[in-house]
Amino acid sequence: MSDQKVLFVLLDEYADWEAASLAAALNEEPEGQGQKFDVKTVSLTKEPIRSIGGFTVLPDYGLDDAPEEFAGLILIGGNSWRKEGSERVMELVDKAVEKKAVLGAICDATVFLGRNGLFNKIPHTSNYLEDLKETAADSYTNEAGYLQQQAVRSGNVITANGSAFLEFGKEVMEALQSAPQEEIDEWYDFFKQGYHEYMKTKQ
Repeated sequence: MSDQKVLFVLLDEYADWEAASLAAALNEEPEGQGQKFDVKTVSLTKEPIRSIGGFTVLPDYGLDDAPEEFAGLILIGGNSWRKEGSERVMELVDKAVEKKAVLGAICDATVFLGRNGLFNKIPHTSNYLEDLKETAADSYTNEAGYLQQQAVRSGNVITANGSAFLEFGKEVMEALQSAPQEEIDEWYDFFKQGYHEYMKTKQ
């Protein structure tokens, strides 16, 4: 088991479909390399949380005992990023930026980062620009850096809209160098194209 942790931040009513495929891929062993990463979940506390889809998760860590060392911090979207208490997650975000760890945000977690000024010097995306501008208000000053793309990577920061969990996953995996590029491409193509179309490319 690797001791390099990738922390998935899950708040109550998190979007389970945005987390599952990437977490599974990071927990796999790249061919012949052994497991590179250990996926762990973090929430505001260690109390159970429930996803939009109705899955109940007991987080590995609360913010108070989250690891100091981690290779990646992944903020999963959902319905709680605009609620009171979510601002405490910035403690981890600041650590990720300081340590130059991979920082990923998808769906409404991107609005959370925009509201905290993290998009003002980098290319980025979100669910849609007008909502980002309205919610982040004066904390957001980089409309020119907003890209109409499924996912955007700028250095170690990856952003994506809520329909882009595969594109998001691919960018995160590449940033972490979690597997050889060929394996990452195969993972993405298999799920993006579907089994039958994907298999036609292998004939």
